[in-house]
Amino acid sequence: MPYRTLRKIVEHQKILTAAPAKTTVSEAARVMKQTRVGALLVVEHGRLVGIFTERDALFRVLAEGLNPDVTPLSEVMTSDPLTVHPDKPFAHALHMMYENGFRHVPVAENGRPLGMVSARDALALEAEEFEVALHRREHLREILG
Repeated sequence: MPYRTLRKIVEHQKILTAAPAKTTVSEAARVMKQTRVGALLVVEHGRLVGIFTERDALFRVLAEGLNPDVTPLSEVMTSDPLTVHPDKPFAHALHMMYENGFRHVPVAENGRPLGMVSARDALALEAEEFEVALHRREHLREILG
């Protein structure tokens, strides 16, 4: 996997955020479904205060019998999540995910979220590298006849 900083990976991301006290689990789940993401950054006054994931919805809401229509994210989010600095390589974030057993890592600088990377991003990079390798192979076939 090439050395690519997290800043480069998230530079064009649309950051999906929610307010911890104002956003209910149902509202967050709708946004996650519409945007096809597995996690939202929870932000207060421009600072990252938490992360809400599919697992949080399943384990902390549904499994506990809470009503998602009235439960605010502040009650079920993962507060003060581990973050990764944007100048670190993507492999660093993957290692954090592996070591800590999660699939999403917020990318933040001085407490301000810049984006999020997920285990799925690794597959996108692998697919991109695979495509480049295929094009090289096809080019070599054309040259060698």
